[in-house]
Amino acid sequence: MNIIMCRSLTYAQRASSALERAGITATISRAPQELTNRGCGYCVKVSPRRFREALDILARAGIPHGRLFRAEPGGGYTEVAG
Repeated sequence: MNIIMCRSLTYAQRASSALERAGITATISRAPQELTNRGCGYCVKVSPRRFREALDILARAGIPHGRLFRAEPGGGYTEVAG
């Protein structure tokens, strides 16, 4: 899964709704604690194969997002460029 960080639950919900309307499955969840500097936050998880498309959809919809991550198979996360 790829992770799109959001600054609030509201933005995560907006992002998820926009992606779902475009046919991309998007799951809202609490952000992994190691990815937040304040210990809390929300993110939207999308399939790696639809990740770039998801970012384009969010940009066209004017929905801001935070940092972007790829979940590694052995655990952990790697930040990726948008």
